[in-house]
Amino acid sequence: MRKQFIWRSQAVAVLFTFLGFSVVAQVVRIQNSPEAAAFLRQQSDRYAGQFRTIYPTRGEIYDRNGYLLAGNQTVYEIGVDLKAMRNPHTIALALSTHLGMDYNRVYEKLINPPQGQVYLPITDFVPAQKAEVLQQLIESLSEQPTDSSAADSPSLAGLEIRSHLQRSYPEGDLAANVLGFVTREGRGYFGVEEKYNDNLAGKPVTVWVPLDPNRVEETPKIPQGATLILTLDRELQLAVEDILAQALYRTGAENGTIVVMDPRNGEILAMASTPRMDLNRFWNYDSVYQNASEFNRAVSMPYEPGSVMKVFTMAAALDTGVVSPDTPFLDTGAIQVGGVTIKNWDEQAWGPQTMLGCMQHSLNVCLAWVATQLGPQTFYDYMQRFGFGHATGIDLAGEATGRLKVPGDADWYPVDLGTNAFGQGVTVTPIQMVMAASAITNGGRMVTPHVLYAMVEEGQQYNTPIQYAGTPISAEAAHLLSEMLAVSLEGESSAALVPGYRVAGKTGTAQIPTPYGYYTSGITNASFIGWGPVDDPRFIVYVWLEKPTSSIWGSETAAPVFAEVVRKTVVLLDIPPDAVRQKTMER
Repeated sequence: MRKQFIWRSQAVAVLFTFLGFSVVAQVVRIQNSPEAAAFLRQQSDRYAGQFRTIYPTRGEIYDRNGYLLAGNQTVYEIGVDLKAMRNPHTIALALSTHLGMDYNRVYEKLINPPQGQVYLPITDFVPAQKAEVLQQLIESLSEQPTDSSAADSPSLAGLEIRSHLQRSYPEGDLAANVLGFVTREGRGYFGVEEKYNDNLAGKPVTVWVPLDPNRVEETPKIPQGATLILTLDRELQLAVEDILAQALYRTGAENGTIVVMDPRNGEILAMASTPRMDLNRFWNYDSVYQNASEFNRAVSMPYEPGSVMKVFTMAAALDTGVVSPDTPFLDTGAIQVGGVTIKNWDEQAWGPQTMLGCMQHSLNVCLAWVATQLGPQTFYDYMQRFGFGHATGIDLAGEATGRLKVPGDADWYPVDLGTNAFGQGVTVTPIQMVMAASAITNGGRMVTPHVLYAMVEEGQQYNTPIQYAGTPISAEAAHLLSEMLAVSLEGESSAALVPGYRVAGKTGTAQIPTPYGYYTSGITNASFIGWGPVDDPRFIVYVWLEKPTSSIWGSETAAPVFAEVVRKTVVLLDIPPDAVRQKTMER
């Protein structure tokens, strides 16, 4: 027996000796083989960290003067480590008391978790104040001596609080229709948030993260999403939204839109539309809007503009030389176009007029006649050159194109030539009207509107260049028309006039068609488009009031709103009165 044991001991000794020599040989081989050493280090690194997909912080949005319009705030996810949990009753009670959650639902989740789940999320997007209270409660209970053997002893063991970022809007509903919002899934909807979603969100990156806390500096830094600087002026935006709210109350209009643009470069300085919502409560969207086109009427809601369209009919006629400001016209109160009789807004005859008088009195008959002098081919060619029927290309999500019927379309009739001339039977958006008007203020050149002033990515700022959308009319025709519209306002002592500043513009009153194509009296869209100062335009303002009840006329509802906006604009943009500015220029 002893010999048998000796043999076994010798066998074990030989085995360990062999293993020892093998280890030494392997060490010598690795030390003298760079390839083997590199492979060994590579294998060891696999267990020193792990690959993770990191999502960049969403970029912030500022106005042109540096005011934060959209940022990020820290919120918290509340969950439970089921392996560490000792008392589900205490956890359910704490969440019920401090977060207002249903005790029974939380308790049921905790005692019957999904099979195989180790971490159980309970709720998310908890504000910092409430999360802090829970954290203090966890620390308080952990410091109290407890009988660990008692199953019913109070314990929040296993309750975890994890921080992450959520989109926030410090100004609430300010510029809501321009900004849009971000859902909890991190996707932008509407406005800037949707249009520039990929830039703001950045690109997720999969990186190797060391598990050793002493190597934390090795964790690669991921650049956050792009920061956007908008063309909006916060103070002007705030003032315009307030003016619009007062206008709706005063006129009884259902909704409204006001756009202010710099015609020199296409920068949108203010864009207000109703209704608006608190972007921090984006989940209320369905209770505020009936459909997506209502989110920003300035870009998504086409409508028949009425007499403001006469501006562009006259622009085409002046540019072609068909008429001049002094061209005579005998208004009999009616005209036949395509076999259909067209009448003036008051169904009256205004007698001998010039083109200036036709614009001043907004005579449908006269402008329909002007369109017939141009002819269908020329008239519609000019309307398309002004951008009607096409998207402007503004950098906001959800832009609508409106509708400009042209000869050859199945639903175009010869009478449309006459009615389209004064804004009936054609649909446009406010932003299309503003872009088209920029050709008149800008010496014939039309600018593309935009809301992005600059984008900052990885420390580099990229400014948005001026983009011209064509030259629909000559500089001579543009200056001539602008002067006509200024004289027209002054001649009628319009409510749109602003003391100290010479402005040009045109009212619009359009009956609203029914779904069957009929027009009803007493229900209108009232609008006004204008710009100034006439000799050096710095702003274009478009006002649209939907279904005002105090008066159906744009001259009595929209024109005063234009004047209010201009009075605020010249102050906030520091535009001196004409007399002061011209005297300074002479020096």
